[in-house]
Parts: sequence; structure tokens; C-alpha cells
Amino acid sequence: MKGFVQGADRQQTLLPECLDDWVGESNPVRAVDVFVDALELRDLGFDGVDPAATGRPAYHPSPMLKLYIYGYLNRVQSSRRLEREAGCNLEVMWLTGGLVPDHKTIADFRKDNGPAIKKVCAQFVALCRKMGLLAKASVAIDGSKFKAVNSRDNNFTQSKIQRRRKQIEESVARYMSQLDTADRRTAAGEAPSEAVLLTKTRLKEKLAKLEEEVKRLAAIEKALLASPDKQISLTDPDCRSMATSGRGSGMVAYNVQSAVDTTNHLIVAHEVTNVGTDRSQLATMAQAAKAALRSDNLDVVADRGYFKGEEILVCEQAGVAVTLPKPQTSGAKSAGRFGKPDFVYLAKDDVYRCPAGEKLAHHFTADEDGQKMRIYLTKACRTCPLKDQCTTSNERRIKRWEHEHVVEAAQMRLDQNPQAMRVRRETVEHPFATLKMRMGATHFLMKTLPKVATEMALHVLAYNLTRVMNIVGIKPLLAAVRA
Repeated sequence: MKGFVQGADRQQTLLPECLDDWVGESNPVRAVDVFVDALELRDLGFDGVDPAATGRPAYHPSPMLKLYIYGYLNRVQSSRRLEREAGCNLEVMWLTGGLVPDHKTIADFRKDNGPAIKKVCAQFVALCRKMGLLAKASVAIDGSKFKAVNSRDNNFTQSKIQRRRKQIEESVARYMSQLDTADRRTAAGEAPSEAVLLTKTRLKEKLAKLEEEVKRLAAIEKALLASPDKQISLTDPDCRSMATSGRGSGMVAYNVQSAVDTTNHLIVAHEVTNVGTDRSQLATMAQAAKAALRSDNLDVVADRGYFKGEEILVCEQAGVAVTLPKPQTSGAKSAGRFGKPDFVYLAKDDVYRCPAGEKLAHHFTADEDGQKMRIYLTKACRTCPLKDQCTTSNERRIKRWEHEHVVEAAQMRLDQNPQAMRVRRETVEHPFATLKMRMGATHFLMKTLPKVATEMALHVLAYNLTRVMNIVGIKPLLAAVRA
């Protein structure tokens, strides 16, 4: 009869004479080890590179950084789990030289070396550039919401406080009605039963709790009104309630921005913000990507959420060619009338041609929200047969921003390359999905914006490292680092 595969004797010696025998030449930990050893940790700003003259000997930042990179590569982000891995995982033992720092030391390293860890992430992007993996100066930019360590119940806006007060008022009215009902269960001249007394006691306790909740809400509202954006989070003070793509949905989160290379899908630049919209992020991310790629010019593709004339202008002036669609916000178009796209601008004559063939000339310039707008109109509207399809006023007015040409250039690039939006989606959304899968349901573990930014830098570094190992292999990566 065929037997089972037999296991090894538990009394035998586990390790060979050399720990290195357990770590193959193509093991990812060798890439982590060589990469960290090649870094100038002192120049990057890590604490503890030079040992203190007194006190207990500290851990050098090199094995601590290796431990964290290994952890984020293998979806082990908590300091307690890293402590456990350091004591039982052969790969980690090899990587750290058998050091087993306690979880508090591990957590403090990440907390105290945030700026230096972000520079390490940038150093790896520079390595990718030297390896020729970022040869094409083209990126896709997008943002995604990542959950913070703060529940919805611990995030407050003015509307949330008003809804909560309304709920409290309804609860108070219900409990008072139940108290009246309990009183009516006792006949005149009779002592209330034990059940009635217990009910009244329970209801009074609930009313007292609601009174305390009202006081708590008043204190929260006072702090909320003093905050710049009229929002407050109790657990993580820097995170904010943000809308997501689902109707009526939202989460208390951070908005993570990323610029991803369109060729190899490496994250070239990233930023963690607590602003829920993307409209003011385009120029910042484009310039960060341009600096990381060391390129004189850069092609950027983004979605309509980034459309803002001032941002596109800054990009144009910095040598960044932006491709993105313009959102349709015309009230006339939604009402079934002609929109601004139905009017053709003739640059040579500086006029607009309307659907009826009339020319709208420039009449005056106005200031709107800090922008200089040129106003175009014609007197022919009063007798135009298409007037009802165009405007409800005496004449139709077309506004043109003084830098409208940069917006038109972005739209022209999209018209010439209709696949740009598909390229954007295939490029930038996959890294976000990968990062969230690795992070798990809770996403961030740390609180406050600087610490969350450190955590995100480690995630991005682990993603890029994994991506490069998959593209070129581990041995070519080791050779590139050593070179």
C-alpha cells in the first residue's frame, strides 16, 4: 500500500552551518539588502547613524530600514508583527543579522524618520531612471481616497451635528412619551410596581445620557467652527470626510495623488493630501514628476476632475503638456440650448461665430474670481430666428479667459489622441488597486498627515521595488544597484 510523504524528525538540527544557505541568489531580500547598503543614510537624514557616547547601544538605521521594506513587501506593516517576524522568519534573520528589536523600537523608527524614508522612496525612483525604466517622459496622474484611522462617527461637519441633534430630539420625545405611558400604568393612590419603577429608571438614565451627548456636541461644534474647513475628526485630526464615486457614499480618508509612468507603470511621484478634490493638484504633481524624471518636457494625461485653467497654465509655463477633457458644466446645454462649444472662435479676427453664422465681437473685459474674462456679443441676437435655442436674454454673451488658448490646446491634444483616457485608466488605476489590496481593509495604520505620508512612502517603495523585480528580475536589479 502506498504511504504518505514523511516529515522530518523534529529533533534534528534545523539550520546548516551558514544562514546564507537558506537565502537563494534570486531571493527578493537580497535586493532589499543591497539597495539599503548602497544608500548614504547619514545624507538622507536618518537618526542614529552615529552612535551616542552614552546610554544603551541603539540599533543602526540600516537593519531597521531593511526590516520595514521587507515588511511592506510582504504585507506585514504593524510593528508587533514585524517584531514577531524578526524572531522566527529566516529571511528576516538573514536580512537583519539576527537582530530582534522590540515593537516600540520598530514603531519609533518609522515615526521619527519620516522625511528620510520619503527620500529613500525618491532614491529608488532615481535608480529606476538610471536603469532606463523611465526613459519616456510621459505620466498619468490621478488621486484616490485611502481610509484613515477614524470612523465616520468620529468625524463631524455642521450638517452631521444638525442631523445628530435632530435624532436626539426625536429620542427625547420618544422617551418622554414612554415615561408618560409608565405613569398611566399606575392607578391614582397606588404605589408604582417594581416593573414600572425599573422602566422609569432606565428611561431617565437614557435621558441623562442624551443630555451629556448634547453638551458633547456643543463642545465639538465650537471646535468645528474654529477650524478652517469647518470639519473636525476626533481620532485622526488631519483626515477629512471625502466623497467617493458611489452615489451618497463617502469615507473619512486621505486623498493620495500619484503620477505613474505610462510605459512600466512605476510610481514616479506621489503626495498625500487631506483635500477631497483633485482640482488644485495637477500642477504640483506634474512638476514633481518632471523633477523626478529629470526631463525638460513632460506629457501628462489626467481625468476631468483635474480641469482648472490656472493649473493647466502653470503646467504649460513649466514645459508640461497636459491632456485632459473639459467637464460639461454649461447650464444652457443642460436646458437644451446652444452651449459654448457650439460657438467657433476665429483667432485671426478675434471673434466667435455663432450657430446662425453671426460674428460675436469683443466688447469689454471683466474680472471674475481673479480671472480676466473677455466678453463677446452681437446685436444681431434680437432678430435672430434661433434666439429661443440660444439665450433667454436680449443677446448671447460668450466669455473667454485671457489664457483660454492653453485650455484649447489641452482639448486639441485629446482630440488628436482619443485613446489618451484609456491609457490613463490602464496606467494609473492599477497601482492604486494593488496598493489598497496590500494595505488591507484598514488602509492606513498611522495618524496625522506627516506619519501617514511616511507610511505611504513605504507602500510606494515596496510597490516600485516589486514592479522592477517583475520587469527586469532580481539579479539585474542587484547588478544595477552595485553599479
